Amino acid sequence: MTPTEMSEAAFGFCSIAPIVPVLVVHDAARAKPLAEALVSGGLPMLEVTLRTPAALEVIREMAGVEGGIPGAGTLLTPADVEAAKAAGARFGVSPGATDRIIDACIANDLPLLPGAATASEIMALMERGFTMAKFFPAETSGGAPALKALGAPLPQMRFCPTGGVSPENAMDYLSLPNVVCAGGSWVAPPAAVDAGDWKKVSSLAREAARLS
Repeated sequence: MTPTEMSEAAFGFCSIAPIVPVLVVHDAARAKPLAEALVSGGLPMLEVTLRTPAALEVIREMAGVEGGIPGAGTLLTPADVEAAKAAGARFGVSPGATDRIIDACIANDLPLLPGAATASEIMALMERGFTMAKFFPAETSGGAPALKALGAPLPQMRFCPTGGVSPENAMDYLSLPNVVCAGGSWVAPPAAVDAGDWKKVSSLAREAARLS
């Protein structure tokens, strides 16, 4: 799988819904019902960040949910890539991009959404063959105005902005021609997940899925 093929696969996933849930899950027992709630609400692409000891097991559980597209976020090393792929991740997301991460994803046939925040970083990804990236951290990197400005000289690159995206500013990003979707954590608030309030999660997912 080449970087361009990885980008096209990521584009296909990201085009399904306007918001990609960014999930930090501490208890694997919550994984399946959480995924089911998000999928039923219209958000099938599920980014499970590798920030907790339970993350890989969460991906394994979500991989069995019909309609769900589980992926691994916070990929930092080739070992992360290999473990995520073995757990059933169908895509990967990294906060930045290194040759080692990119090469590991190529070797493991794992579509990658690499992070970038500057013109130089975006150009470096384009030189490798990428056509889609994660704009991160979105809000502290200038937000929607910065992404709009980057789109003028670099219209070939498409983005999924993540980091500070909320219901209040999501449309600022989604209205841009170079934005395919946005990543957000608000659709799975920790309090609702801890309480098993899947109706709340589904409701938030449905609201997010209507953004366009």
